Amino acid sequence: MKPYSTIEENKRKVGEREVFCFGTGSENIDLTTVESFGEEWLKFDAFSKEEIKNAGDQYFDIVSENALNKSSYVLDLGCGSGRWTKYMADKAGFIEAIDPSEAVFSACKHYGNLENVRFTQAGVDTIPFDDNTFDFVISLGVLHHIPDTGKALKSLIKKLKPNGFALIYLYYALDNRGFLYKAIFNISTLFRKIISSLPHFLKQFICDLIAVFIYLPFIALSKLLKVILGGSLYLKVPLAYYRDKSWNIIRNDALDRFGTPLEQRFTKMEIQAMLEEAGMKNIVFSENEPYWHVLAQKI
Repeated sequence: MKPYSTIEENKRKVGEREVFCFGTGSENIDLTTVESFGEEWLKFDAFSKEEIKNAGDQYFDIVSENALNKSSYVLDLGCGSGRWTKYMADKAGFIEAIDPSEAVFSACKHYGNLENVRFTQAGVDTIPFDDNTFDFVISLGVLHHIPDTGKALKSLIKKLKPNGFALIYLYYALDNRGFLYKAIFNISTLFRKIISSLPHFLKQFICDLIAVFIYLPFIALSKLLKVILGGSLYLKVPLAYYRDKSWNIIRNDALDRFGTPLEQRFTKMEIQAMLEEAGMKNIVFSENEPYWHVLAQKI
C-alpha cells in the first residue's frame, strides 16, 4: 500500500476501517449515472462466493499469472459492490479499490476484513495515486458509463507502470450479432431511456418485472433450444448469456441494463483503437462472453 498522492478531502468510518474520500471530479463524469449506480450497488451489495467465482472466471479467462500475481499492486477502478476486488484478493499483492459512488462504503462494509485491500471514494478524474504506480489495473463495466470513454481510459492507463497490464470490459456494439438480435436490442434501448429517468423505487420495481417477464422467458427459450437442437444455435437467443446465472445476478443485471442513464457501446475495432491511443500493446480480446473484455499491456 502506497500513500495517496494528494490530500484527502475527508474520510468516513466504516466498521473498523476508514474510507478516504477525494470527490468524483467534474470534468468527465455523469453525476446522475454515478448516483444511479450507487443506488444499484446498495441494493445488490452481496454476492455469494460461487456467484463471484463464476463471474470472475469469465472476465479473467485471458489473465495469466504473468499479468496478475502475488506481487501485483492492483487498481480496481469503479469497484462498485467490491466483487471483483474480492475475486482478486487471493491472487494479488495489494488492491486499491476505488469508486465515485456511495457503493464504495457498502463494499468496505462487506470486504473490509480483507487485509490487502484499501477502499477509497474517488472518480477517474480524482484517482489519488501517482502515474506509473500499478502493475495491474482493471475496470469492468465502468468506462462505457463515462461521457468520454477514451479520455477516461487514458487517465486510467497513466496510473499503470510500463509493461503493466490492464483488464477492461466495455459494452459491445453488437458487432458480432445479426440483424434480428440488433433490432430487439434497439427496442430495449428505447425502454431503457424511459425507465432510467423514473424515480428510484419505481425504476427498481419495473426492472424486477423485466427480469421476470423478459429475462426469464428468453433464458428458458435458450435452454429449450439447447436441449432440442443441440449445437450453438441457442447462443443466438437474446439474454442466453444468463442461462446459468443466479436469480440475484439476473435481477442485478436487469437493473444495470435498464436503470442506467448513460450507456455507450463500442465495436472491437473501436476498443482496439482507444487502447492503442492510450499507449497499450499486446492487445488480446476474449472470444468468450461477456463482449468485449480485453487484456492489454502498456508500452
